[in-house]
Amino acid sequence: QMRLVESGGGLAQPGGSLKLSCAASGLTHNDYAEYAMSWARQAPGKGLEWVSGMYGVSRDKWYADSVKGRFTISRDDDKMAVYLQMNNLKPEDTALYYCAPLPFGTSWLNPPDRQDYWGQGTQVTVSS
Repeated sequence: QMRLVESGGGLAQPGGSLKLSCAASGLTHNDYAEYAMSWARQAPGKGLEWVSGMYGVSRDKWYADSVKGRFTISRDDDKMAVYLQMNNLKPEDTALYYCAPLPFGTSWLNPPDRQDYWGQGTQVTVSS
């Protein structure tokens, strides 16, 4: 079964940067390459939302309007890893960040449902 482990979170000042990493295991490289690997977050008191995603085959990327121009997603399928470079961080970016595959047949416009194979997430706190 797929296992996801996120890392790289921490405390950043407004305007600062962080880079999140996510390592996947428990699946083949071919299977991993089929997934649109994505990042979701849950802010305090709010529901889960997709932040960014990247298709494995086309390499097309998607960003939520709230992070467009500030966050950059990338992936390394040889390492079965996905990354999120977060620049110009804002206090409203404070959240627990998860990586996850976009379920087949769904859209980033629909809020995700946390699955058993999701990791524990990595906390990002933006504060001065």
